[in-house]
Amino acid sequence: MTPQSMPPEAALPELLRTGMAALVEDRMRVLLHAEQARCQATDPGAVGMMEGLAELVTAGGERIRPTVLLTGYLAAGGDSAAEPVLDAAVALELLDTCYLIHRDAWENSLLRHGAPTLHVRHSAEHERNGWGGDARYFGIGMASLVGDLATALADRIAANLPDAVRQVWYDLRIGRLGGSYVDSALSSSYLADPWPAECLTGCARGCGSGWYALLHPLLMGAALAGRGDLAVVYQDYARPVHAAWRMRGFLSGGGDRDWYGDLLREALLDGEDRDRVERTIAHLLDRSHRALAAAAFSPVWHAELAGLAARLTAPR
Repeated sequence: MTPQSMPPEAALPELLRTGMAALVEDRMRVLLHAEQARCQATDPGAVGMMEGLAELVTAGGERIRPTVLLTGYLAAGGDSAAEPVLDAAVALELLDTCYLIHRDAWENSLLRHGAPTLHVRHSAEHERNGWGGDARYFGIGMASLVGDLATALADRIAANLPDAVRQVWYDLRIGRLGGSYVDSALSSSYLADPWPAECLTGCARGCGSGWYALLHPLLMGAALAGRGDLAVVYQDYARPVHAAWRMRGFLSGGGDRDWYGDLLREALLDGEDRDRVERTIAHLLDRSHRALAAAAFSPVWHAELAGLAARLTAPR
C-alpha cells in the first residue's frame, strides 16, 4: 500500500508508518538488486560480497532505526509521500547492518537471523577449499569488507539528503564510531559495566548501544520535515527513553547476556531491587512524556511517540 499525502491527523499513525515502512523495504531491495547487477557487469568476482550483504539486509530484523525515523518525521508533520525520508531510512538500516556484521565478528557470534554469520560462513569457505593462511582471520576480514560496503552504500545515499539532514548523519557516523571504540576498549579491559549508571546521571552523548538508534533518527526525521526547532524536544525525549531502554536491557539480559552481566544481575537485583528498577523506568518514561508536552504535537502523535517509548522499554 502506498500512503497518500495527507496530514498525519487524517490517518492512524500505525497505518501511515506501516505504509511508509513497506516502501522502505521496497527501496532497499531495489537498491541492492541494482548494485548486484552493476557488480555482475563490472566486477563479477565481487558479486559474492554484494550477495552476502543483500541476503543479510533482506533477512529482516526489528528495523528500529527506520521505525524511529519515520515516527519522528511524521510526528513533526512530514509529508508521507516525500521520498527523501525513505532514502534516509534505507541509509540508517545499511549503517546498522555494518555494525551488526562487525559486532558479530568481534564477539564471534555464530548465528544472525537464524543463519551462520558472515565471518563464520567465510571461515568455513576457507577451510573447505584448503586455502592458505588462517581461516578465522580470513572470515573476519571478508565480513569486515561486507560491512564497509554497507557503510559506503549508506554514505552514498546520505550524500543526496538535504544539508540539515546530512549534518545529523555526519554527527551520527562519527559519534557512533567513537561510542563503539569506547565500548570495545572498556569491554576488553574488563571495565565495561552492564549497569547503565552513566545514562541515569544524564550522559551528554549517550553510548554506542542505544543512543544513536534513538536520538539521531529522530533528529533526521525532524530535519527532513523542516522542523529543526524540535531538536531540543527530541533530545529531551530521547535521553530518558534511552536510559530506560538500557535499564530494561540490563534486567532482561539483552546485549549483556554474558557471565558477567548474569553475575551482576544475580548479585545486585533481588525482588525489591527489581521493583525499584521498574519504578525508575516508569519515572524515566514519565520524563519523556513531559518533554513531549513542550512541543505542539497533535494528540495522536504525542500518544504515538509515548507508545514508541513504551514499546522500546517493555519487558521482554
